[in-house]
Amino acid sequence: MSFVPINPRPLLQSLVNEEVIIRLKWGQTEYHGRLVSVDSYMNVQLDGAEEYIDHKKTSGLGQVLIRCNNVLWIQGKTKKDTEMDG
Repeated sequence: MSFVPINPRPLLQSLVNEEVIIRLKWGQTEYHGRLVSVDSYMNVQLDGAEEYIDHKKTSGLGQVLIRCNNVLWIQGKTKKDTEMDG
């Protein structure tokens, strides 16, 4: 079984205007919100963002920009959103 890399850009573009969960690299910090945009560096902009630490909501933030090097993973809130054709 060999590893075949998959380009993540089509998945991210398909999630624009959808509800997503973004996990940061450190701690147990997640942001939940609607994905507004993704740039060529994969920085992400969320609207209606809420911050969760250890699965507990800590605050509602509204509009946020998350720099790409802070992101561990991104997933759609529904299973349908995260399916990739490969």
